Amino acid sequence: MLSAKSLFQEILDNDESYALFCSIAASGEAQGGWENARIAALVPETERALAPKITRHGADEDKHGRIFNALMKKRGLEPVPVPPETDYTMLLEQHGVGLAHEKLRRDEKLTVQDIVTYLAHSRVTEQRASEQMDMLRKHFADHPDLGRAVRMIANDEDNHLAYCHEELLRLTDAGHGRAIQRTLRECALAEIRIYRDVSLAVMAHMGRILGWSRPKAAALAAGIHAVHGYERLGGWRRMVSLKTPDHRNALGGPATTAPEFA
Repeated sequence: MLSAKSLFQEILDNDESYALFCSIAASGEAQGGWENARIAALVPETERALAPKITRHGADEDKHGRIFNALMKKRGLEPVPVPPETDYTMLLEQHGVGLAHEKLRRDEKLTVQDIVTYLAHSRVTEQRASEQMDMLRKHFADHPDLGRAVRMIANDEDNHLAYCHEELLRLTDAGHGRAIQRTLRECALAEIRIYRDVSLAVMAHMGRILGWSRPKAAALAAGIHAVHGYERLGGWRRMVSLKTPDHRNALGGPATTAPEFA
């Protein structure tokens, strides 16, 4: 029977598929770290109080990238090239979700609308990350090799999501509510399509590595399409709602350091 746990266990047990999984994750986290560092450096003067939190967000993403690389090193594996069709973070940027890298490379201050775009993009993608890590925490929190990494990253993603809720609500109170809701909707509808395409690409690569049968590959693809159908019909709304988080000021302190995994 196919399940998220059995599927990931199969990927985990094979060195080649495990290296691909960790390489994709490490690459995405490193890109997120760079983006947040640039945004923190370019925050407009009216939002300077936000800069330390954005810096913390980026430091967490960099830490996650180091953790995934350390997990590979622990198995004696080297990072592998990330197929472009599996690069979720880059594909989001290419499809206009979030702030363009061209803008971030310039030394020009961002606008408050740019900060709204950044936070809305983060609200949507951190929802996805939090859900994925919650699934891994549910099944692998006690795993001898992965458990500590999974627990740390999952906790960080929960904090990132709480931070996005809190800051977007603050900006809503400041009069940006209509722009926030419009941007959230645009980001969510683009993200669910890209997530579907990336999921299909990742599963295709894993299937070739692991020698999945055609019926198994077809069943997994059908499941991915079913999730996208649900999200397109209304599941995307969970990505755009805003509520006061239980954990306030979640990124208000210094970033936690990553323990040695290798």
